[in-house]
Amino acid sequence: MASPSSSDTPTDFIRQEVCAAWKIAMPACIALIPLGLALGVLVVQAGLLWWWAPIFAAFVYAGSLEFLLVGMVTAAVPLSQIALTALLVNFRHVFYALTFPLKRIHRKRLKMYSTFTLTDEAYALMMPAHREGWSQTRIITIQVFLYIVWVGAVAAGALVGGFIPTWVVGLQFAVSALFIVLAVDAYAQRPSVPIPLVAIGCALIGAIFTPDSYLLTAIGLFVASLTGAYVLDRWRAQHGQ
Repeated sequence: MASPSSSDTPTDFIRQEVCAAWKIAMPACIALIPLGLALGVLVVQAGLLWWWAPIFAAFVYAGSLEFLLVGMVTAAVPLSQIALTALLVNFRHVFYALTFPLKRIHRKRLKMYSTFTLTDEAYALMMPAHREGWSQTRIITIQVFLYIVWVGAVAAGALVGGFIPTWVVGLQFAVSALFIVLAVDAYAQRPSVPIPLVAIGCALIGAIFTPDSYLLTAIGLFVASLTGAYVLDRWRAQHGQ
């Protein structure tokens, strides 16, 4: 457990924890920079004023959802559909909260901030078992670093976005590339063939039968599949099968 030694003052301990947090968060921060720049550029190229980019980044703070919101806002999508999309895209955070070390954070305001800034990257950095003993200072500082870098990168991308020709394409694939990397890494840690196949099947069903809203259909089916599998596993465990 990370705790100050008898020779450390509170200030020394905080300094050590902040330095340790930066060393842990730095690789993820570096990875967030090109993704944030891409989002900022997309905001400007979509016809929105540049300052909308840091607003999206600061208040929504959900990379994949922010990429979707740019297109949905410019297309004047109904608020109800935006809300449903946000629920389905970020539903995974419900499961994140079950194992994220929020119990290590004792102050209510800091716990609220940690919950708000619970992203895929933060969750990935916190999950190894030996990190369960990390201090409140280290956990919060990691999330602060990720937040600052993300908002800064998005704002920078928006400021330079006006200088990038509109014929430059492929920026929309940045978030897809991120999740592909996360998926490959997750598979390497816990190989499971059925889950990727179910995800591909849900995507195909959505694309074929509801092409105008295939993402909502695909995510909804996938969440329902995972929920059904979990309930079935619990039922089998209770009945000894």
